[in-house]
Amino acid sequence: MRAIRVHEYGGPEVLRHEDVPLPHPGPGEVRVKIEAAGVNFIDIYHRSGQYQGILPLTPGMEAAGIVDAVGPDVADVTSGDRVAYAMQQGAYAEYAIVPAAKLVPVPAGVASQQAAAVMLQGMTAHYLAYSTYPLRQGDVALIHAAAGGVGLLLVQIARRCGAHVIGTVSTEEKAVLARAAGAHDIILYTQEDFPDAVRRLTGGAGVHVVYDSVGRTTFDGSLACLRPRGYMVLFGQSSGAVPPFDPQILNAKGSLFLTRPSLGHYLLTRDELLWRAGDLFAWMASGELSVRIDSTYPLADAAEAHRALASRATSGKLLLLP
Repeated sequence: MRAIRVHEYGGPEVLRHEDVPLPHPGPGEVRVKIEAAGVNFIDIYHRSGQYQGILPLTPGMEAAGIVDAVGPDVADVTSGDRVAYAMQQGAYAEYAIVPAAKLVPVPAGVASQQAAAVMLQGMTAHYLAYSTYPLRQGDVALIHAAAGGVGLLLVQIARRCGAHVIGTVSTEEKAVLARAAGAHDIILYTQEDFPDAVRRLTGGAGVHVVYDSVGRTTFDGSLACLRPRGYMVLFGQSSGAVPPFDPQILNAKGSLFLTRPSLGHYLLTRDELLWRAGDLFAWMASGELSVRIDSTYPLADAAEAHRALASRATSGKLLLLP
């Protein structure tokens, strides 16, 4: 089979499209024939060595496809089942071995590309809005990168929770997408200082929560947007890691809360996995949640997909199609 392999850390050029042996499932595992694999910033971190693993490695943390073979001691999964998964490395390939416990069934009303597009980013949006800072009716939330893959989903889910949503974007084109997803207010951070804009939009009160996936370039400004006892939810670092800072700043700005969550800690049980994925698929099937796919690439063009994602010029999901 063909797969993308990383033999040394580096830029997109280290992504090699190679022949590798077809893997076989062991106990508790299944082999999935990949129909679509999601491209995410965590894949860039694995490729560059920011998150280090054992080389050589095959990137990719989410996919959807068809169960092709089932190993021993697997119940409730059979060959031919349509499934999706996240948080299992190795999706940039024609086939992947996945623990059966990480698979979720894909309903008939959801296409495989849509399923692959929502597993990691959609469940991230779900845990942010329902668990990290559970949004309530009337809360005011600031969502950075509101037209990105997570952003467009989080805007919709935050609206579903009854929050007033302020989104930041870089261009008028992205502003249109974020408004269509349900953002009440849009800040073009390329034209206006976003903390000043938040103070203007909230009458100086600030927001209850900031969902920040950008990191280095937005962190200080995000803290300045919060009202007393507000929540700073830093769930990504697309602009780079946040430098060390004095926790006294949280006190000085109003006894703020800071958390750095990741999806794996919000999928600690199978029930939690089925809850989050089940909600997303149900909303998608009913038309209540729109999933925007920006671009699809052949598996061999994984490097181009990484370059596009890193440029932060995309809006919505990037997929690889084996």
